[in-house]
Amino acid sequence: MHVGVIGGTGHISTSIVRVLLEQGHAVTCFNRGRRGEVAPGARLLRGDRRERAAFERTLQAERFDAVIDMLCFTRADALSSVRAYRDVPHVVQCSTVCTYGITSDGLPVTEDHPLRPLTPYGQHKAAADATLLEASARDGFPVTILKPSTTYGPIQGMLRQIAWEFAWIDRIRQGKPIVVCGEGNALHQHLHVEDAARGFAQVLGQAQCLGQTYNLVGEPPITWAAYHRTAMQVLGREVALVGVTLADLQAHHVPRWEICQEIFAHDTYYSAAKLRRDVPEFHPVVSLPTGMRQVFEVMEREGRIPPAEAETWEDHLIAWQTQQAQGTG
Repeated sequence: MHVGVIGGTGHISTSIVRVLLEQGHAVTCFNRGRRGEVAPGARLLRGDRRERAAFERTLQAERFDAVIDMLCFTRADALSSVRAYRDVPHVVQCSTVCTYGITSDGLPVTEDHPLRPLTPYGQHKAAADATLLEASARDGFPVTILKPSTTYGPIQGMLRQIAWEFAWIDRIRQGKPIVVCGEGNALHQHLHVEDAARGFAQVLGQAQCLGQTYNLVGEPPITWAAYHRTAMQVLGREVALVGVTLADLQAHHVPRWEICQEIFAHDTYYSAAKLRRDVPEFHPVVSLPTGMRQVFEVMEREGRIPPAEAETWEDHLIAWQTQQAQGTG
């Protein structure tokens, strides 16, 4: 199968390209060529999908059996996709569980749940998905929409609950306590990029997946406290978890904390039952400890774990929280 990957050098798409090549597919990537080389064995078409006319001409000139689009973010992108992939038998759109928002009618969230996206990213993705599904219903546009939850891997690095930063890893290695939101009891799902990539590859050519939306998630969910304790086990050092409320995190101006406010402070649990029903071969195999160990090793090798001393706000926040608990603040 000749598969076009729009992207191909990003957090998830790098693994998708590698998995497709390992499975014997021919792979052509379309991207701007600014994030490194595509995997050996893949072909590169250099271009910018935001230059819509050129993008559509380029893709229309190809003969793909399938396209996996990792860079369709808005309704305008989706309208361009419909034109660009008019002769492609199967189009897989990478969406996100952020389209559901954080207010659920019950857990786990299934694909028929109302969409209540709060962030511009989730709102634009929801609009793109709706545009593609409308084209599917109206004209038979052969799309499958996959909605990953938090997908982790070597390119992105291991996130923490309260902020987008990586000095927390060195804090654990040094035996320093780390902050969680509340008591760290919010539920979350984590899927390794290799498992996500296999999910994308496994839906290709599956007729029952046309016109369908699927949650691409690992199960079961775990609390953020359990996630951080897993990191402690991998790093070989146990430290205290210090609970701080969401309001206090905001009041203390924790840097890069928006990911906590928007997602990680809330219970997020999505069902993968529909995907497992239609694609029985989808079975995540990378355990969280194994995946964490791999990512930590890559981050260490590449010098991407800042020293704990580079981020002083956490010690100040813990000192303040300790004073509050002791009634001396």
